[in-house]
Amino acid sequence: MSAQPADDKSQSASIDRRGLLTGAAATGLALALAKTEAKASANERIHVCVIGVRGRGSGVGKNFAALPNAQVTHICDVNEALLHDYGQQINEVQKSTPKPVQDLRRVLDDKSVDAIVVTTPDHWHALATIWGCQAGKHVYVEKPISNNVFEGRQMVAAARKYNRVVQVGTQSRSAEHYVEIMQLIRSGRIGKVHMAKAWNSQLRRKVPAVPDSEVPKGLDWNIWQGPAADRPYNANRYTYGWRWMWDYGTGDMGNDGVHDLDIARWGLGVDYPTQVQCTADKLVFTGDIQETPDSQVVTFTFPEKQAMLVYEQRLWSPYHVEGYENGVAFYGPDGYIVVGRQGWKLVEKRNKVAIENKANFSEIPHLKNFLSCIKNGNTPNCDIEEGYKSTLLAHLGNLSYRVGRPLTFDSQKQQCVGDDEVNALLKRVGRKEFQIPESV
Repeated sequence: MSAQPADDKSQSASIDRRGLLTGAAATGLALALAKTEAKASANERIHVCVIGVRGRGSGVGKNFAALPNAQVTHICDVNEALLHDYGQQINEVQKSTPKPVQDLRRVLDDKSVDAIVVTTPDHWHALATIWGCQAGKHVYVEKPISNNVFEGRQMVAAARKYNRVVQVGTQSRSAEHYVEIMQLIRSGRIGKVHMAKAWNSQLRRKVPAVPDSEVPKGLDWNIWQGPAADRPYNANRYTYGWRWMWDYGTGDMGNDGVHDLDIARWGLGVDYPTQVQCTADKLVFTGDIQETPDSQVVTFTFPEKQAMLVYEQRLWSPYHVEGYENGVAFYGPDGYIVVGRQGWKLVEKRNKVAIENKANFSEIPHLKNFLSCIKNGNTPNCDIEEGYKSTLLAHLGNLSYRVGRPLTFDSQKQQCVGDDEVNALLKRVGRKEFQIPESV
């Protein structure tokens, strides 16, 4: 699944739940940064379980395994056919083989596991995180943090109640050049920043319909569906297509877009928008199974900060904007800053480029930050509450598209003003043992 899976009164209570999910969304490894460091002794390492071993989960798990103060002791996936090969890949990195598990409950009840890494499809991120916190585990969860707004709020509540470190996988929060830019903005170099623009311009593909079929041997389809509606097995749901269906994914605004929305919100120094308006459509990917738009423009206004955030998305256009496929621009009266993962530039009066720097982006600092916060009790660079605020922007943008009108958001009530239709979509009913708890 991606990059993409009880309501107990105490951490020690037995956890009656199932899960074990897969990962999706390809990732590159940044192992070179970690290989130069020697492993800590076994009793000094943080014991990690990777939940979801395909795609995104594959890369993140190997990166954790390469870090000196981490040990991937368990790997978990609803598709047991994937576990052996992935265990061997982890062994090649850390020289020890993790225990394969298909049922998440076994991981949560295992007191030797210190932290879980949730790299499942989006619809499992919230429940796996909440269950993990209830079981006393620290959590590294991929973005977007949730499939809907209510789930995200419950994740924050669980992290606070059980005093767990929950880091969201928006890795730019730990990247040196992004931190440098935030310091430059805060210094007033370009004056008061009134607008940020985030964009996601890349080439995706259509997803033609395929018929429902038998569940593959070794795959627990009931667990894979988790909190989502009960549907027949379909290859599009299990593989690439899930990201573009509202039951499971949040479109690319909640996928890659959350990275850029998070950077833009960080730079503006804002929390919750007051007004949200989305113009979106399926302009190119027509006639296929995708429910989410391929073209999207969303504006968010933050009156108390005299600021606006604009998000643009084109999934049929692999051409860079301002030099970056995915990027963010910050505009002030004295200049503007453009940043992407490969670098950034500062443009000042008379359009003079004052600074232009290249960057080497890696997720390793973000993983290290998570582990260090477990040891020292500090707040991680992208704490779950920050992840909630950024993911909320994607949810609100998508909801404005789905109902076809602007939204007015009440940050105190965490609801949309006078819009029962939208407020009903802030959460889902859930299924039996996979309900998101009303009280964590």
